[in-house]
Amino acid sequence: MKIAFVGKGGSGKTTLSSLFIRHLAASQVPVVAVDADINQHLGPALGLGEEEAAALPALGAHLPQIKEYLRGANPRIASAETMIKTTPPGPGSRLLRLTGDDDNPVYAACARPVALDGGTVRLMVTGPFNESDLGVACYHSKVGAVELCLNHLVDGRGEYLVVDMTAGSDSFASGMFTRFDLTFLVAEPTRKGVAVYRQYRDYARDYGVALAVIGNKVQGADDLAFLRAEVGDDLLVTVGQSDWVRAMEKGRPPRFDQLEEANRRALRTMHERADAAYECRDWRRYTQQMALFHRKNAESWGNSKTGADLAAQIDPGFVLDESLLRSVPAATRGEALSARPA
Repeated sequence: MKIAFVGKGGSGKTTLSSLFIRHLAASQVPVVAVDADINQHLGPALGLGEEEAAALPALGAHLPQIKEYLRGANPRIASAETMIKTTPPGPGSRLLRLTGDDDNPVYAACARPVALDGGTVRLMVTGPFNESDLGVACYHSKVGAVELCLNHLVDGRGEYLVVDMTAGSDSFASGMFTRFDLTFLVAEPTRKGVAVYRQYRDYARDYGVALAVIGNKVQGADDLAFLRAEVGDDLLVTVGQSDWVRAMEKGRPPRFDQLEEANRRALRTMHERADAAYECRDWRRYTQQMALFHRKNAESWGNSKTGADLAAQIDPGFVLDESLLRSVPAATRGEALSARPA
């Protein structure tokens, strides 16, 4: 399942995503975590030291290699230079998996194992701004590597990709907000917190985005009543103050099984809701949305930048889905996986 965490800056989005990742690891399910937030705090939230987190390889720095690998033998893509963040897969493309694909070049270059209580996750990061970016680049140029990987990812039941997204409505600067089976929106019981929820809900409504609200920093009945009145049925669970989280933020987290029972119960509810989203998957719509946003980006800037007709990269008969992997031996998926039309 592909899961996104979004919310207002300072709402606790990264903290909640790290807790959910720890919960999944403790549940012994495969997890790939991606830090796609400009602040790049997910690594430390998962227990890495600041220097260790800063040394993680950035997806954006490996974008040319990622493009070349994913292009594969797709005849509609003349070269990696004509691939942009929204480029969809087609016959001949190489696809990514969350399990059974550990030695593909994308994971080998960009994913690093992080040991957590009860399990290990693979962590990838977009990387922060560097000196050459300042005053020149926007952060979405780095997040584009994540979107391209999501477009080429086929994931199955019981395996998870969890992405800590950029704050607020920045997620709508690309089509990446449609790439998830479920989006957890972290909202504080404040007017600003629910305003971000309403904005996200309204932007996402026409795209079939599944949205569940996690109320954070809820201190009592009044906070709970406020969120219920403002969010309604989209409110899934609430999370209160946590001594465990405070210790974690000081760099001294206790064992994860010592997290407060109320908060552990909230994480179990989130896990159940995420698993239920599997039954609502619509791979055809997912593929159509890829094509929609690719055409938009091609027309607005991609064609002029690459000098190519990027809409021609779309194969109208192709549908990305799990059936593409069934007949491919696990040992060859990383190097020779070719998609076939539906």
